[in-house]
Amino acid sequence: MQIFTWILMGFLVVCAVSVSFSRNLLNSILIFMSYSLVMSVIWILLESPDLAITEAAVGAGITSVLFFITLKKIHAIMKTEDDEDE
Repeated sequence: MQIFTWILMGFLVVCAVSVSFSRNLLNSILIFMSYSLVMSVIWILLESPDLAITEAAVGAGITSVLFFITLKKIHAIMKTEDDEDE
């Protein structure tokens, strides 16, 4: 189980670094969501289910939805040409 925890911690570092270098805002949000989900799994492994539920609900859920809505409002998410043809 200790090896699994270290693998998850390494994935957290990779997510944190990759969100810094990501130029696409949508990809950054998706990386942030995966970071929050992995962090909630780590909280479960640390036997703290209340923090895990909070991290999953707020970090991956509500915050990501707010980011998506913000990107839509500022027109950062554009329709593709295929969507415009329909």
